[in-house]
Amino acid sequence: MAWFKKENKPTEAPPSEERRVKTEGLWIKCENCRSIIWKKDLEANWEVCPKCERHFRLGAKRRLEMLFDDAKWTERDAELASKDPLSFVDVKPYSQRLREAQDKLGINDAVLTAEGQLNGRQIICCSMEFAFAGGSMGAVVGEKVTRAAERSAERKTPLIIVSCSGGARMQEGVVSLMQLAKVSAALARLDEACVPYISVLTDPTTGGVTASFAMLGDLNIAEPGALIGFAGPRVIEQTIRQKLPEGFQRAEFLLEHGFLDAIVPRKELKNYISQALDFFVG
Repeated sequence: MAWFKKENKPTEAPPSEERRVKTEGLWIKCENCRSIIWKKDLEANWEVCPKCERHFRLGAKRRLEMLFDDAKWTERDAELASKDPLSFVDVKPYSQRLREAQDKLGINDAVLTAEGQLNGRQIICCSMEFAFAGGSMGAVVGEKVTRAAERSAERKTPLIIVSCSGGARMQEGVVSLMQLAKVSAALARLDEACVPYISVLTDPTTGGVTASFAMLGDLNIAEPGALIGFAGPRVIEQTIRQKLPEGFQRAEFLLEHGFLDAIVPRKELKNYISQALDFFVG
């Protein structure tokens, strides 16, 4: 009789759905040229589109791997972690947001400070991580950048800061805003010590980071197409009641109007910085 009974067999995923599950996350669509890129090819090319040269965001650790010889460096001030001075709550508590970001990324805050060699020259580098709270600058970011500048001045070691940030961290209120003056003062002392500081601006560099250390370099260079500015374009348009020019706040526009010294593609960045340091210190 079993031959005449309809048995309930476990449902199987349609071939198209099975195919989609297996390939999900393996391809990335370039927003510029609309090409579909194999994710591993993009990673091997330092997150630069092989067809149109669009620069995707590069994580802080990968940035250090790119700049330091043999991808080797020594991290400094890794133990510093943000607190919640205001007990700030929006959709969720700020303290919870911090824990989630720390667990996901394996770092304590939005900047990594490292020491190592770039083409054989000892440097100190701060690399910002946008995936951690939008790369925003709170008390810890300000403290780590300040310590890096002080260490550079003391050791006469060039300082490189790679900015990638949405600006000041508003969940820390005035504590965050105080970092602008604090970091700027440390960089002024570095300038007095005649130690070169090169600022690298990547997409995006905005708000309080632009208003402080990102634009204070002896040499300010940017990656192609990077968004760089203080207030957002919509806020500016509403304030001045005018339509902004094409490409406003992009690296190419800023270079044309004298706010940057150079635009350097990512794959040429290491050698460009090395040549600049040869010029500065011989």
